[in-house]
Amino acid sequence: MSNMKLNELLEKYPYVKDIFDSYNLTLENLDITLDQFLESINEDELQEHGVTKNEILATINNLIEEIKEIEEEEAKFNVETLTILGGFDKSGQKEDVEITIKKGEIISVVGPTGSGKSRLLADIEWLAQGDTNTKRTILINGQKPSLDFRYSTDKKLVAQLSQNMNFVVDLTVREFITLHAESRMVLNTEKVVQLIYEKANELAGERFDFDVPITSLSGGQSRALMIADTAFLSKSPIVLIDEIENAGINRKKALEILVSNDKIVIMATHDPILALLADKRLVINNGKIAKIIETTKEEKEILPALEKIDQKLLSIRNKLRDGFVINEIYMEV
Repeated sequence: MSNMKLNELLEKYPYVKDIFDSYNLTLENLDITLDQFLESINEDELQEHGVTKNEILATINNLIEEIKEIEEEEAKFNVETLTILGGFDKSGQKEDVEITIKKGEIISVVGPTGSGKSRLLADIEWLAQGDTNTKRTILINGQKPSLDFRYSTDKKLVAQLSQNMNFVVDLTVREFITLHAESRMVLNTEKVVQLIYEKANELAGERFDFDVPITSLSGGQSRALMIADTAFLSKSPIVLIDEIENAGINRKKALEILVSNDKIVIMATHDPILALLADKRLVINNGKIAKIIETTKEEKEILPALEKIDQKLLSIRNKLRDGFVINEIYMEV
């Protein structure tokens, strides 16, 4: 490591620069080795910071080892496919189904209230191995997931965005996103934090400021923030969403953001627009997957008309919120 040139070192491990900055060490010539640079540092300058050259080198080595460990862990999160092997319905009848979902796909889960949509999401979240009420089995990349992924709190393959999300930590929006970004050791932290904030505001029905406490966000704003945060910072390659239509956010953009980051997205929904935005939909009946329907070209062509109706309903909803009396003019589609 000490024989590596500074430009090579910083290109491979950009975080090392933070160590130099913390000691106010200026990197003027990047074409010299780390060892040469350390030898050129004035001893008086080091004494001001109460550190030795060996301690600086040890700090750099420790940081690089930590980064390598994080990279190795993230490599394990490469999920190409998720497979659901059927179990049994509420009547004990066999659920004769096997479906494999690929990275980048959107799957909607539809069915009446109480049909078992949330139960399916729970089986996926727990990476069930025939040990839940449904007896379903979930495979990752065609294999049974390790116990680490099933029971560890910091190695979760699945992130779930539930209907109700309440923050309890006393942080501003900026502090919350920054803390998460720094814990992930992402590059260009400020840029990523700004991106998440802007994307969250694109999703939210009402904009919120960077420096407001997250505990003061509305339900829709909280959901928008967590979707943007999940898309850009969560390592979990599988995202489960329960009835996103109730969150008061831009549903279509939310899905676009999640899918653009190569995640598998599975959402339980009663919303016809969301159902048809998906690549496939799983129809749940009496606790089992009764049908698997691939969204047809004709259904995709219907979407613009449905979205137009949805925008009209949104407009009327906003008029009601603003105190207007609704008349026939607002009913024209």
